[in-house]
Amino acid sequence: MKPLLEIENLRITFPTPAGRVEVVKGLNLSLGRERLGIVGESGSGKSMTGRAILRLIRSPGQVSADKMIFDGIDLQAQSTRQMRGLRGARMSMVMQDPKFSLNPVMTIGKQIAEAMRTHEKLPRAAVKARVHEMLEAVRINDPEHVARLYPHEVSGGMGQRIMIAMMLIPRPDLLIADEPTSALDVSVQAQVLDLIDELVTGNGMGLILISHDLNLVARYCDRILVMNAGQVVESCDAADLKNATHPYTRGLLAAIPQMHETRDTLPVLDRNAWSGT
Repeated sequence: MKPLLEIENLRITFPTPAGRVEVVKGLNLSLGRERLGIVGESGSGKSMTGRAILRLIRSPGQVSADKMIFDGIDLQAQSTRQMRGLRGARMSMVMQDPKFSLNPVMTIGKQIAEAMRTHEKLPRAAVKARVHEMLEAVRINDPEHVARLYPHEVSGGMGQRIMIAMMLIPRPDLLIADEPTSALDVSVQAQVLDLIDELVTGNGMGLILISHDLNLVARYCDRILVMNAGQVVESCDAADLKNATHPYTRGLLAAIPQMHETRDTLPVLDRNAWSGT
């Protein structure tokens, strides 16, 4: 079966006073209708990779790849207008702290409806029904009432679920979730991630979950890519993460606090151990 997404030799650069800096260095990625986790520290190139897939990196940033194919479509050959047709309809991205991506002067219902109307023409009654159906799918009680509210009238966890509803209502084939629960407490994080997992697997979608939390991606993903300084340093099945061999991955795993911690101090990453990777 052909992959949903194929990327070869992805490179992303930005100018600096000292010259151009490469923030993603030759990334290769193949994704089917499965759940892929991309993990690493801040600045490792995770979010840049997600944005590059949707062609959201603007000048002066530069993106190049030997191949960037989505379901048979060459993303690099698409015009700006063609990419607008793909984003949302077939590829969606939930940004970090997505509640702040909501328009503060539009009701929840109108914003979700707008996300659907952009790609699909339906009668007003059908749109309203789909909005309420999607709000119910993200476990929001009384969707008719919530649809009339403004973003400042909902909690952080509800705001996250509303953004997920907005991204999924066009029924895309690929969802990129960029640390979608970073601003939430642990109990709400689990609810939101369980919801994403349920909707992705139930609709046969592909998922790229971007996070700095190794335990989280090991729980919710099938495969994991570990990034450091713009490069993929390790690729493994999620179930095999504890057996990772690269010094950087081993260092990240060692630095995770345990529930019944017995160490006086957590280990510090030895960056010289993988210099030149």
